[in-house]
Amino acid sequence: MKRLFRGIFIVWIMLRYGLDELFLSSFQKPWLHAIARIVSVGRNLKAPRGQRIREALERLGPIFVKFGQVLSTRRDLMPVDIADELARLQDRVPPFSSEIAIATIETAFSKKVDDIFVSFERDPVASASIAQVHFAVLKDRTGQLREVAVKVLRPGMASVIEKDLSLLRMMAGWIERLSTDGKRLKPREVVAEFDKYLHDELDLVREASSAAQLRRNMAGLDLVLIPEMFWDYCMTDVIVMERMYGIPINQVERLRAAGVDIPKLARDGVTIFFTQVFRDGFFHADMHPGNIQVSVAPATFGRYISLDFGIVGTLTESDKEYLSQNFTAFFRRDYKRVAELHIESGWVPAATRVDELESAIRSVCEPYFDRPLKEISLGLVLMRLFQTSRRFSVEIQPQLVLLQKTLLNIEGLGRQLDPELDLWKTAKPFLEKWMVDQLGPKKIWTQLRNEAPRYAKLLPELPRLLVEFLQNSKSGPNRALEELLIEQKRTNRLLQMIISCGIGFVLGLVVMQVIVRVQIF
Repeated sequence: MKRLFRGIFIVWIMLRYGLDELFLSSFQKPWLHAIARIVSVGRNLKAPRGQRIREALERLGPIFVKFGQVLSTRRDLMPVDIADELARLQDRVPPFSSEIAIATIETAFSKKVDDIFVSFERDPVASASIAQVHFAVLKDRTGQLREVAVKVLRPGMASVIEKDLSLLRMMAGWIERLSTDGKRLKPREVVAEFDKYLHDELDLVREASSAAQLRRNMAGLDLVLIPEMFWDYCMTDVIVMERMYGIPINQVERLRAAGVDIPKLARDGVTIFFTQVFRDGFFHADMHPGNIQVSVAPATFGRYISLDFGIVGTLTESDKEYLSQNFTAFFRRDYKRVAELHIESGWVPAATRVDELESAIRSVCEPYFDRPLKEISLGLVLMRLFQTSRRFSVEIQPQLVLLQKTLLNIEGLGRQLDPELDLWKTAKPFLEKWMVDQLGPKKIWTQLRNEAPRYAKLLPELPRLLVEFLQNSKSGPNRALEELLIEQKRTNRLLQMIISCGIGFVLGLVVMQVIVRVQIF
């Protein structure tokens, strides 16, 4: 029943804001335009289409807002007026009441807000789908005054998200059962991944810990700043962090006027992303412009400032190795190796012909090499990739869905900053260096160094552990070991008999020869 009511509410919102009329009007057929005019009769649809879409997504809740945030970075896929309106979903979602925010803070810390902070700004500086942010001044443990940002979770988010996820699970089940591509697309596994990430985002302590990890990982790169967390003031629904000063990354003219090297900024963004993905296997996965600023302070001029770490992605060592080999082969235009990797990984059926898959991948990718972002039609690329994946039964990898979403964000940001950016040439040197580091002596030495403490502790204990292992009960694996030792002893005795007989036979021959010679002489 909850899913039914939620579905009815979604349809009602679409009708109220005239999204059905916008959908029909987007086609070129005159008869569809006529239907669009008919369905709009009696409804006030005078507001601009971008505004109507944005307001509808805001009313539908966090999952729809996040979808709009992703689309807002893809100005190559939609008209400018819609992209501009969707950009407001990044940090200008209508805020909730400041009184509710203050009550949440006071409940979390069991103190009055004026007893916690030296000053607290009642009006939020930013508001997004999951939380909103207030600026404040805090006295830290040393007595020093620190400017901070206080992030407060929106009330009632868990129930809203659960309703949408329940609806998505139901739709995923339908797709899996009714669609011919159901098993290949793995819709239920994909929804389960989103379920995990969205519920993680509702725990602000988890977000704070992710920020701390990224801050450590990026400390030596000197390309990105990540706010410090004040752990005494981090709770599930409230966290306090260092206040950051910067210019939003989508305000390119302001950045250019401040003297920021925009092409370098675009290249640095690619480096940061690939470093987080391939070196660390831990990456910021919500990189829309509302979460990224650029520092103009003299000491950190031109560095990225990352914010909002509610969604982070992780990759296993096998995922990293497989992806890096794919990217490296792709950048070298070694399409045969890309095809072989897909078969080796099990992403396509084992019976797939390498030459056919190689030819298909080449036809999709080759036209877009050595081109700047402004000349690449992502919509066409995605359509052709989908056709290829369907033809060769390529299985969707749910654990990589978040990475694919982030890649869309990264490419969209790069397109806004520097349309002349060659994404492939920028990323290729990094990946080749990373591959050398993974296979060279530096990697072996690092692994040995990391394992050395464990080996140093284990080596003195090996004789005792071996004796205990052999003396344990004769059940299970130890019995098998003893049987193996008994069999080994039997084999040794047999070998000894064979050797003894052989030696005896040889000695007998020698003795007989001696006797014969004595008799002759």
